[in-house]
Amino acid sequence: MHRAARNRARTLGVLLGAGMLAATLPSVSGAAEPAAPRAGDASEALNAGSTGSTGSTGSTGDGNAGNAGNADRAKVAERAGGGPGTNYAVDDAFTSDRTKWWRQDRFGMFIHFGAYSNLEGEYTRPDGTVCRDAEWIMRECDVPKDAYEKQAAGFNPADFDAKAVVKAAKDAGQRYIVITSKHHDGYAMWPTKVNKWNLRDHSSFDKRRDIMRELKKEADKAGIKLGFYYSIWDWHDPDFSDPATFPKYKKRMYAQLKELVDNYDPAMLWFDGEWDADNPVNRWSPKDGAELETYVKGLKPGLLVNNRVGKRRVTDGDFGTPEQEIPEAPVDGQPWESCMTLNGHWGYARYDHDWKPAAELTRNLLATASKGGNYLLNVGPDSKGRVPQESVTRLRAMGDWLRAHHQSRTVYGAGYSGLVEDPEWGEVSREGSKKLHAAVTRWPKDGAPLHLKSRTPFEITGARVLGSDQKVTVKKSGDGFDITPSGGPVNDTATVIELAVKSATGKRGSGQGLTAQIWDNDSFEGEPKVTRTDPAVNNSWRFDGSPARSIGADHFSTRWTGSLQPRYSDTYTFTTVSDDTAKVWIDGKLVIDSGVPHDPRVDKGGIRLKGGQKYDIKVEHREQGGEAHMKLLWSSPNQQQEIVPRSQLYAD
Repeated sequence: MHRAARNRARTLGVLLGAGMLAATLPSVSGAAEPAAPRAGDASEALNAGSTGSTGSTGSTGDGNAGNAGNADRAKVAERAGGGPGTNYAVDDAFTSDRTKWWRQDRFGMFIHFGAYSNLEGEYTRPDGTVCRDAEWIMRECDVPKDAYEKQAAGFNPADFDAKAVVKAAKDAGQRYIVITSKHHDGYAMWPTKVNKWNLRDHSSFDKRRDIMRELKKEADKAGIKLGFYYSIWDWHDPDFSDPATFPKYKKRMYAQLKELVDNYDPAMLWFDGEWDADNPVNRWSPKDGAELETYVKGLKPGLLVNNRVGKRRVTDGDFGTPEQEIPEAPVDGQPWESCMTLNGHWGYARYDHDWKPAAELTRNLLATASKGGNYLLNVGPDSKGRVPQESVTRLRAMGDWLRAHHQSRTVYGAGYSGLVEDPEWGEVSREGSKKLHAAVTRWPKDGAPLHLKSRTPFEITGARVLGSDQKVTVKKSGDGFDITPSGGPVNDTATVIELAVKSATGKRGSGQGLTAQIWDNDSFEGEPKVTRTDPAVNNSWRFDGSPARSIGADHFSTRWTGSLQPRYSDTYTFTTVSDDTAKVWIDGKLVIDSGVPHDPRVDKGGIRLKGGQKYDIKVEHREQGGEAHMKLLWSSPNQQQEIVPRSQLYAD
């Protein structure tokens, strides 16, 4: 994990995850491991989904509809190796069938386990002094390479019990597991054929065992998804830091990732170590990230990939990764997952007894789910492979809370409430369109009400305290509602008040998308080269793609026009994710003005719209060199964040 973000943290207002934007860096010379040869019909297959004179789209359809087709088109594009006419935007990660399990499950187990675990957080130097760290101990304690290799040769996690690990996750209510297959020290935790720096060939561990295979078997039996963490940064490989030899390292990295996908069929690859650094120098670039994302999704199109595959930008991967923090509001432009520790370290440190209370951890989970995020909570097995009992105890307490009184409804399948502001007394999540779950962490005293501030008109038609038959009174009051339970809390960690709500009914449209005009220059000069209908504005062309086969990968511009039909009468927030420029007009009003060339970033603008009414819309994008992205999303109190869908867009 990132060294600078390892301290104990609470909910913070600073967003370090999907919203963090990095400058574009020069790519390292040398090609990645080649993709499969270009298929003769690949470019033609990419044309599916567009109508008009010429060109391809690859844009998403309406909500979940059409995701399978988009995934198929993306698969063809990836196997074809990209090029003009390629759109790498597989689907809308906010609504896709591909990401549905992850968005529903919300709660996962992180496992940091590797050769560093053998030291258990302490390294004794030749002069007898002791240096303390955990998964960063090799670098932070300046452990000589030969000394680190020597201690790793004695690593013997014989007590690693995959069944016990999966049981701990199951008892906690965690529905997926992500384990470190290779951390920054380069040590592989599976029997890779790429090198000998791995658990089978360089340890005292039983050579007949494969802990990744054992974990996969037990996770499958328990219905838990398994993913692998993989560090891009490698302190051990001599070819990593030298630009002249980096392509050799990259080829080996690709080969290892292929082993992981082919041999263990993970649901997710969770990358790390993408940031600029020295000792050793890390030159990983956005282009390296784009190539790697293309490669691994070509191995398995349904694979989920985090944003650290690139440079932790909103255009990288499928979801953002704030570390040791919980954003104060839903992240713009990309789903997100907050990863946090149970104590102060990711890897095992025998001296770290600063364990977070189970109540705090449970409240972190509730805060994350209420803002539409996932919570990835870490355990660090010791040198023998045993998960500390302190971790197991706290995880079980979290699971006990989730199982009691159906309180898990606040987390699984729930998300951002939208309808109400965050209250000071707890967290509110939304389940479907008819229920809010108010998790009260500060119970009112002496019959005082709990106030909920509305963000849009709606009604509360019923209220009950889960696990109690006490009466709950709901009254409209000022800018929202006063909710007054008649008794005390059911649980000191959080007591859930379930609210039945009646909100606006959405008006689904019958649109087919917007008219797209595409120029082979970046200034909209002359006649457009391509005119067609695009089902949505959802484009990730990266470095080598473009809107159509007849348009080059650099210096093009696109204008989408037509009309927009909102489902609800609400104040809408429109969001663009773009590189290089983006502008959006609605009924002639400039809602987003991001016309100065920029690196990948998010821009937003708000406007009040009436449900069912059609509004003129114009969207412009210019690509002036380098990579290219353009996505148009919307959200409102009644509308979750998503790519504006086909059904609500009408071509000229």
